[in-house]
Amino acid sequence: MSPESLDLLRNTIRDVQDFPKPGIVFKDITPVLADPKVMRLAIDALIETADGQRIDKVAGIDARGFIFGAAICDRLGVGFVPIRKKGKLPWKTNGKSYSLEYGEASVEIHQDAVAKGENVLLVDDLLATGGTADAAALLLSGLGANILAVSFFIELEFLEGRKRIEQHAPVRSVLTY
Repeated sequence: MSPESLDLLRNTIRDVQDFPKPGIVFKDITPVLADPKVMRLAIDALIETADGQRIDKVAGIDARGFIFGAAICDRLGVGFVPIRKKGKLPWKTNGKSYSLEYGEASVEIHQDAVAKGENVLLVDDLLATGGTADAAALLLSGLGANILAVSFFIELEFLEGRKRIEQHAPVRSVLTY
């Protein structure tokens, strides 16, 4: 991706001060989603994170990972795997709990979401501490998926989430802060 395209992506993201609580600067991607040219660039950049490897399925993490993941699937003509918050999938699931700053959360995947050996690109909008992505990667690996990359539109490097998930697959980020 060209430096000009990356600058356009970066300049389209809106910083929201003190959201969701004081002291946090929230990286708002809704302006990216609202502009078809910029959204196309974001999807192109995320597809590039797979380094031209053959992708069988794209797994997206609830909820903004669904937006990017579904668009990538449409572009590549491959299937989509939703990794959802606990209790949101209607069929037989495998689940994984992970620690949050104050408590615990869980994500789930359908037991038949991927076949053993399928090449999967795992995507989400943001890498912060890495807990959710780590749990998602463990679920995919547990089903026998070959995770090509764990890719993010934005990475908050100072939170060091990459360290938590790089044992699963290469970690790729379009934009870093």
